[in-house]
Amino acid sequence: MSTFSSLNAATTALWAQRRALDVTGQNIANVNTEGYSRQRVDLQAIGGSVTPAFYSTSPGIGAGVSADDVTRIRDAFLEGRGHIEHANGARLTAETDAYELVEQAFREPSDTGIQSLLADMWKGWQDVANNPKEPAARGQVLKQLETLVGGLHFSQAALGAQWGQTRENLDVLVKDVNASAVTIAQLNKAIKGATQSGLPANDLADQRDLLIMKLADQVGATVRPGQDGAVDVIVGGMSLVSGTQASEFAVMGPTDPDLITATDKPRIVTATGGFTVTPSGTAGGQLNSLNTIIPSYRAQMDTFAQDLAASLNGAHTTGYDLAGNPGGPLLGSSGGPLTAESLKVMITDPTLVAASSVPPIAGVPALDNGNADKIAQLRLSTTGTDAQYRKMIVELGVQSAVSQRNLGIQGVISTQVDAARESVSGVNLDEEMTNMLSFQHAYSAAGRMVTAIDETLDVLINRTGLVGR
Repeated sequence: MSTFSSLNAATTALWAQRRALDVTGQNIANVNTEGYSRQRVDLQAIGGSVTPAFYSTSPGIGAGVSADDVTRIRDAFLEGRGHIEHANGARLTAETDAYELVEQAFREPSDTGIQSLLADMWKGWQDVANNPKEPAARGQVLKQLETLVGGLHFSQAALGAQWGQTRENLDVLVKDVNASAVTIAQLNKAIKGATQSGLPANDLADQRDLLIMKLADQVGATVRPGQDGAVDVIVGGMSLVSGTQASEFAVMGPTDPDLITATDKPRIVTATGGFTVTPSGTAGGQLNSLNTIIPSYRAQMDTFAQDLAASLNGAHTTGYDLAGNPGGPLLGSSGGPLTAESLKVMITDPTLVAASSVPPIAGVPALDNGNADKIAQLRLSTTGTDAQYRKMIVELGVQSAVSQRNLGIQGVISTQVDAARESVSGVNLDEEMTNMLSFQHAYSAAGRMVTAIDETLDVLINRTGLVGR
């Protein structure tokens, strides 16, 4: 190996250590950059010639160091696990939020909740039983019944508003997913071109992975490696991004909760072909809220209203009012089928309250309290409306508590996975400072080597000569 070859080896060392310092500085500069993956310079020895020749042989020492490749540190397995766990966490978050809003619609336990309004209504009937001749007691029970019906209207309207807001949020989310898919396809194209040209594309890959993690949160996206650094994005078995081509999703189904049927529900489909997509993530939780959670409690509210009307009407029509006439229906529908939304108090005149259980005697109305007391005792039935409502609220509380517990467990799992991902791809300042010192000393040593070779050449050229002839 000649002296000038040693200069070349020292030059490659200076260049390689300088590039390593540049990469270390890049890592330190982006320590707080979201989605940034730390990078590492791959140093490789430049070996001597291994091709045999008659007049050209290698001493086997080599020709320095190469630092052409900068590797982006990323664990594909941990990234895939992160996509799955983030999707599960986002789905559970959406479902937990839905249960909390349903609980707010019922306002239990509180003085304005339906349970409290029911208790006031039954107490009003007991007051009528205690004072059947008192018009104020009769008028009060009608007002309390109207307040109860108003509470049912409010809860059902709140559930309907929650359903409508969730449906709008799903539309916005799908539009955002489509926009992200287009961006990922463009990044795939740029990364593919850079890879084929031998140019670095680490920063582009970081941007793409950040978008993919966002899609994992939104719709449970997973990735499949492609050619030349590109990836395919899969959602629910359907391809959202294939190489440099992006597909689109759309939301189909009714926009009114009353129009949901067994065959027509809100769903996400492919814009081309209309194939149903089964997402996870936030979209999966929102679809579960739209198709199961909220409609279930709306249906139970309708059943409760129908049972309440049936029990009160059945008891009221067996009694007699102040005029001695048979009692009429207390509750009915303001139009269409009887539901919690259409429920209406049919009697406004206190004299029409059928408190008596005894028909007129010789044309004179009886003013006993038998029927009012009978209605007041309906609250004690183990299969009545009170028991039915309490059972529904208890089930709601249990489902909400289970959802919150599952979300807490999932949060621990996601935190552990994110910590594992961060330990691989995240920037550790202590490690980077150690690397910086190592590369700095290596750069200084390479510079000292150049100085030593320069001194050697100076002696060889300027101070070496013939002593005599």
